[in-house]
Amino acid sequence: MKDIKTNIPLTELQTRLTKLQKALAAKEMDGALIVQKTDFFYFSGTSQQGWLYVPVEGKPLLMIFKEYDRACEDSPLADIISLVSNKKIPECLASFGYAPPVSLGMELDVLPANLYFQYSSIFKDAEIGDVSTEIRLIRAVKSPYEIEKIRLATSFSDKVAARVPELLIPGKTEVELAGELEGYARSLGHQGIVRMRMWGSELFYGHLMSGSDAAVPSYLASPTGGKGVSSLVGQGAGFKKIQANEPVLVDYVFALDGYISDHARIFAIGGLSDNLLAAHEAMLEIQAAVKVEAKPGVLSGELYDLMISLAASKGYEDHFMGVGDRRIRFTGHGVGLELDEFPFIAKGQRLPLEKGMIIALEPKTIFPGKGVVGIENTHLVTDNGLESLTKFPDQVAIVPV
Repeated sequence: MKDIKTNIPLTELQTRLTKLQKALAAKEMDGALIVQKTDFFYFSGTSQQGWLYVPVEGKPLLMIFKEYDRACEDSPLADIISLVSNKKIPECLASFGYAPPVSLGMELDVLPANLYFQYSSIFKDAEIGDVSTEIRLIRAVKSPYEIEKIRLATSFSDKVAARVPELLIPGKTEVELAGELEGYARSLGHQGIVRMRMWGSELFYGHLMSGSDAAVPSYLASPTGGKGVSSLVGQGAGFKKIQANEPVLVDYVFALDGYISDHARIFAIGGLSDNLLAAHEAMLEIQAAVKVEAKPGVLSGELYDLMISLAASKGYEDHFMGVGDRRIRFTGHGVGLELDEFPFIAKGQRLPLEKGMIIALEPKTIFPGKGVVGIENTHLVTDNGLESLTKFPDQVAIVPV
């Protein structure tokens, strides 16, 4: 396919950096040292290894350990230098005229403890504070540039879903079907890596599971789990053979040029029982109600409460988003460069929605021994509610035997 990779425009980076500098000023910090992979890309335009120093005022300094030439090709920032060690960062900052920071922001939500102690030693006269929440809030509201990136990713999610009926046949294993769909996604330009921020969370394309195996829970913060291909993986497609008249969940992420679309559809060979079809229809009704209510200013936790209430009123309280005490306590989440971004449609969350946020809404019901039904679409927050960016039909897709 055509090469779609494009560098992030300088004006886009400048807008992001200005927001970060305002956040640093509000926290009375002298600067921030960005090291987390996705944040580093978001503010610098490159994924090469290094450090980005953002002063509370003035131009940022991009210091690259590996690979310098590629970073220069990627990033439009003016000041990019090669640096062999993080121990030389203070010396490097001084050479560019920066005063030693007294208060330094870092991403303490994800920074490993040993690196924290290392940077504390390097910046021995500075107090290192957390700036991760401010960064995540900045990233939560997408620019027109980002929204178009995500729109393109959602169009490829639709293409992957449309391919399922061509490949879905009785007797094929989940992992075999997953490999065929994932290979197709890769041919469309899927980047392969699905980034997540939460410690210990990982995902390979997504979840493709059938019948009872789809209802097997796992460690992942997801309503669905799956047996996977080994106990080390412990989630996703396994070796179960897909049968007729059972729900087949295809819950895949499409990651294109960094940006993510999250998309789930239910397929079935031959048909499904009336009770499963009714449960699926109930999930579509919950989605429709939330799309109307989810307007700027509404608290994300209020949407969670609404979805829980609607599920209970429809008789699915015991199956909504899991079964038992370990069911997950969210019904949607932000997406962007990572799969688990702000806002979280979760219990007790007080973050108001803003125009330009992107939310993957995923009302699902879990029936142990039978399977999973429900929906997931990637939506844009607008003044009038949620606009679904994914277009493949939401109804259960029946594949003839």
